[in-house]
Amino acid sequence: MQHRSQRVRFANSKGLFLSGIIEWPVEPTKRFAIFSHCFTCTKDLKAIVRISRGLATHGIAVLRFDFTGLGDSQGDFSSTTFVDNQSDVVAAAEYLQANFESPQLLIGHSLGGAAMISSAPRISSVQGVVTIASPSDTLHLANLLSRMNPDIEQTGSGTVVIGGRTHLIRVGMIEQLRRTDLPTAFRELRMPLLIFFPLEDETLPFRHGIEALQLAGGPVSFVTLEGSDHLLVKRPGDPDFVADMIRTWGNRNLQ
Repeated sequence: MQHRSQRVRFANSKGLFLSGIIEWPVEPTKRFAIFSHCFTCTKDLKAIVRISRGLATHGIAVLRFDFTGLGDSQGDFSSTTFVDNQSDVVAAAEYLQANFESPQLLIGHSLGGAAMISSAPRISSVQGVVTIASPSDTLHLANLLSRMNPDIEQTGSGTVVIGGRTHLIRVGMIEQLRRTDLPTAFRELRMPLLIFFPLEDETLPFRHGIEALQLAGGPVSFVTLEGSDHLLVKRPGDPDFVADMIRTWGNRNLQ
């Protein structure tokens, strides 16, 4: 596979260092992208790695990074909110602008896609957004966390097990998710949007994909991933397919 990987670190708005990896094309770089991961995941999720490297083979340099307090990034995850995710995306864009080139494309998986939708207007160089198995609102996650452990809202904090790992969740995270108006962010997004959604997603109902399609305020393309799951592991060829589709869509819709 024609690419090379470069580990990088950059500071977020609070001065904490975030860990990232840039997947560089061997051929001349056509454009730069940022890839954000799902809730409690990391930049090293297999699908994210494979999609990023697949895009690099098509001439797209991709910075995938860990949100504050996750993976190799500094900070306390339990003290973060969705607003911190948005700020981290902007910090990643500022890092690329200062050291390489401003990003033209934002890609996000699950809640990472929501972060990209809401952050895009704050990054003037961005020309398009791609979401993969992403929600149409953040209430779904807020309600899910509350059901998983009612102590979070009753006492201010509590633990939940996600992906086999235990995470401390504070009530502020749930409150911020409930305050976030993601539907309006979709409506106000005027740039091209590409939505991938697994038909049999076990984490998010398929209606989230349809609602995102209906909410989109700009040009929108929709790809149903039939037989896929939320993490894109059920069908081994899915990450390569997604990378190929992003390349094709980007060539048509981005400068």
